[in-house]
Amino acid sequence: MEAGIRLLHIDNTHVFVALIHYPVYDKNGEIVATSITNHDIHDISRVAKTYNLGGYYMVTPVISQQELCQRIIRHWVDGFGSQYNHTRQEAFASTWLADSLVDVIKSVEEKFRRTPTVMITSAREHLARECGKPLITFREGRQWLREETEKPCLMVLGTGYGVENDYIRTYSDVILEPIRGVGSYNHLSVRSAAAIMFDRLFGRDDL
Repeated sequence: MEAGIRLLHIDNTHVFVALIHYPVYDKNGEIVATSITNHDIHDISRVAKTYNLGGYYMVTPVISQQELCQRIIRHWVDGFGSQYNHTRQEAFASTWLADSLVDVIKSVEEKFRRTPTVMITSAREHLARECGKPLITFREGRQWLREETEKPCLMVLGTGYGVENDYIRTYSDVILEPIRGVGSYNHLSVRSAAAIMFDRLFGRDDL
């Protein structure tokens, strides 16, 4: 390790992340189920582990997608991949599948014996007003997540063109402000957005 660099251990295991593949919008505003990609599994598993989150759920009701995803997870947790790449095994050990967000909420409740606060993330600027939910800034979220370590939080990310509005109205408690760049372009991949959000919410103070 280079001189002057010290490791920090910050406990964020009360925070979980769920990636929703249904119900989400497509570019025409239709409600669809998107496909799980290999990058969805690998990249968010690794970034969740990097910031010491409690775990990562991929949410889809599509059986064929679940079977594909489960094969990939087993490869890295129990199969040849676990011997080939131990760090990938470590990240995938806290990666799970779920049929719905309701199942994820129940899973977190079982772990903590408390209902999680559900925080929806989105690139849509006016989503909080449209859905009648409070908006929380990254600064507020960072402080709250560090102070409220006894109560679990479930961060929800959407694929496609975002989680369907009625779903948000039903299940969310707060909505995290969008990531804003330096121009008008606002079309990050969900994996890039997750990495940016996690660093803003859970990143080190000494950088």
